[in-house]
Amino acid sequence: MTLLSILQQTVPIIVFDWQDRGRQSRYSMARRYRLPSVDPFLIWLVGTIVLASILPARGVALAAFDIAADSAIVLLFFLHGAKLSREAVLSGIGNWRLHLMTLAFTYALFPVLGLAAARTSGLVIDPALAQGILFLALLPSTVQSSIAFTAMAGGNVAAAVCSASLSNLVGIVLTPLLVALFIHSGGAGEMDGLGSVQKIATQLLLPFVAGHLLRPVIGKWIDKHKKLLQPVDRSSVLLVVYSAFSAAVANGVWQRVGLFDLGVLLLASSVILAIVIAVNGVAARFAGLPREDAIVLLFCGSKKSLVSGVPMAGALFAPAQVGMVILPLMIFHQLQLVVCAWLAGRYRAEAEAAMSPPRAEECRSA
Repeated sequence: MTLLSILQQTVPIIVFDWQDRGRQSRYSMARRYRLPSVDPFLIWLVGTIVLASILPARGVALAAFDIAADSAIVLLFFLHGAKLSREAVLSGIGNWRLHLMTLAFTYALFPVLGLAAARTSGLVIDPALAQGILFLALLPSTVQSSIAFTAMAGGNVAAAVCSASLSNLVGIVLTPLLVALFIHSGGAGEMDGLGSVQKIATQLLLPFVAGHLLRPVIGKWIDKHKKLLQPVDRSSVLLVVYSAFSAAVANGVWQRVGLFDLGVLLLASSVILAIVIAVNGVAARFAGLPREDAIVLLFCGSKKSLVSGVPMAGALFAPAQVGMVILPLMIFHQLQLVVCAWLAGRYRAEAEAAMSPPRAEECRSA
């Protein structure tokens, strides 16, 4: 079997619409072109960057925003720990081969591609932006969107919960180590190593552990009010983004970043995501994963977390660097949502179309 034939069977391109006409069933192929919707959170992110560019916080105000952002991050990871259901994780943890494959994509394939993209793009764009490309490649996978896309596509939701949660648990420890190895060790970063460890421990790890330990007490309330707590996630990120870009504006970020740089970032993100998705499909095919698990591998192994990445950048990089470092992540975040939403829709339509002929036969026999 050739690589081309594997890709053709793995990546859904055409949706089949089955139509029953009398005794004969005619099959028609129709391409469905649907423009993906823009994530509303992206509008808030762009608005926050514009606000920081026009009215950046300075002096005492910037210090106050930094304290507010740090407090929001602590609350954010406390709630992440409280929302992590042990039952859901245990129900899908037995699929160890799938989880190892997901971790391999997240923490092996992505870093290799990130290193190559950072070195290549670093020849034509600001080194801090190239550093941001590498940083996004070292981050854990998303949780909420990975599970949502898996459910939409008809995948193994329990396994997705386990894979995405495991990726984030590992990432709290592994991402700082990878950043120290691939970025700070090369002299690109300015953050003190011990300071980074302390900030990660106090702002991310300890609140996460505390929240999870308190889940038996507050878990039911957390699960019941998920929609009310969602603004905490996003407002935390927006606070960090505003604080980071305020510092970046003071250091002349928009004199260093132009349309050409943004175009290079978009191109690099597109190439990385395309390669990951293609290799993902080939790996799932050769591993003989069932369709439900292949969907989990696709959506948990091809995405990077903005919610975790922005606070980690604040802890791992000097304040003057953070705005430049998270800019590639913000571009990749929206790109992955658009592509994954399209793929999830294709998988869902394909599954619905495949189920139509039997239903038509049942109706005729009845």
